Amino acid sequence: MSAGAKYLVVGPSWIGDTVMAQSLYKLLVSRDLSAEIHVAAPAWSVPVLDRMPEVTRAWELPVVHGELGIGKRWRLARKLRQEGFQRAIVLPRSLKASLVPFFASVPARTGYRGEWRFGLINDIRPFDAERLDQTIKRFVALGLGLEETALPSIPRPRLNIDRNNLRAATERLGLDSESDAVALIPGAEYGPAKRWPLKYYADLASRLVRVGLKVWILGSKKEYELGNAVSSPANHPNVINLCGETSLADVIDLLGAARVAVTNDSGLMHVAAAVGTHVMGIYGSSSPHFTPPLTDSKDVFYLDLECSPCFQRECPLGHFRCMTDLGVESSAAPWLRRSVVPRLSGSQGSQNRSDGHTERRIRWLISGSRGLVQRSFSLMVDYSIVCPTGGSSSPFGGKEPRYS
Repeated sequence: MSAGAKYLVVGPSWIGDTVMAQSLYKLLVSRDLSAEIHVAAPAWSVPVLDRMPEVTRAWELPVVHGELGIGKRWRLARKLRQEGFQRAIVLPRSLKASLVPFFASVPARTGYRGEWRFGLINDIRPFDAERLDQTIKRFVALGLGLEETALPSIPRPRLNIDRNNLRAATERLGLDSESDAVALIPGAEYGPAKRWPLKYYADLASRLVRVGLKVWILGSKKEYELGNAVSSPANHPNVINLCGETSLADVIDLLGAARVAVTNDSGLMHVAAAVGTHVMGIYGSSSPHFTPPLTDSKDVFYLDLECSPCFQRECPLGHFRCMTDLGVESSAAPWLRRSVVPRLSGSQGSQNRSDGHTERRIRWLISGSRGLVQRSFSLMVDYSIVCPTGGSSSPFGGKEPRYS
């Protein structure tokens, strides 16, 4: 492609994939600083695309998920034809995703083989699932030349924070953006097999507010009842259900203000990683190898059972052990080790150290049953580390989760 190339990218239909696609845009711009990247994507994804400095313009696809909408796609393509795009990259593998670049007469149209798209895609790339074993690799590979066989170093997504919007959102919602807040994200659009049990989220929320942290429960309007199931048992003013109370732009900024995000393998997990917040990612039916949080600041919890990953929306075996066996103690301990305990052993915690109050609060937070701390964890004398010891007496029945 010549310098200053103009690209049309047909974006994904999921939040997490939308975030991961930024790595492709970063690659294209790194190779041509004057390139223009236009993205045609669902309307809901525009707030995410607006936080990507590599994206020149976002074009709203006027169709809902799964809708063919040939007439609507044709009308959008007629507008896009005037833009003079030189190359289109179609990230989804569906036939309908390839219609707009074809209708817009973009001369070079790159995409993977799939759904009889011959002609609609004229630069068909073979889909090598073994070589391209992660979603982000599949996206980035479409930006390479035909002669390139090795994947380059893949840049990670990084979304901008809008400080003015954060200030407005926190004022409207009555939140303190400077407080020690933990974001809990109990939803996962794909299905219940990707959701950590709500009672575990509720238990964790109750424990966190006991040590002076604030809890923000984030999600969409249709996840409001999930948020209520997490917040209601705590019955505490610092456990706040924000599901449906925020725009996607607000959620991006609130995640940027949170100290940590405890989340299922969901789109918002990838948003949290892309704004630089520490991610505690909990995996059930999916795999942390295929769609990991793209950050060094993370803990990944995955039991890797014999039946995992199944990638099903609901547990096909009916036991859901990939999530139910991953209790609150296992998911809270690594973050406590780095964040909560040092905080309590600082200026606030030291006030109570003489009477042992801080130690009791930490022990209660990481222990779900009497004596579990002594069997499964070690609490260092200086209060600075909580470290799993594992062994057959661990809360996982001898099978430890993978921490990455």
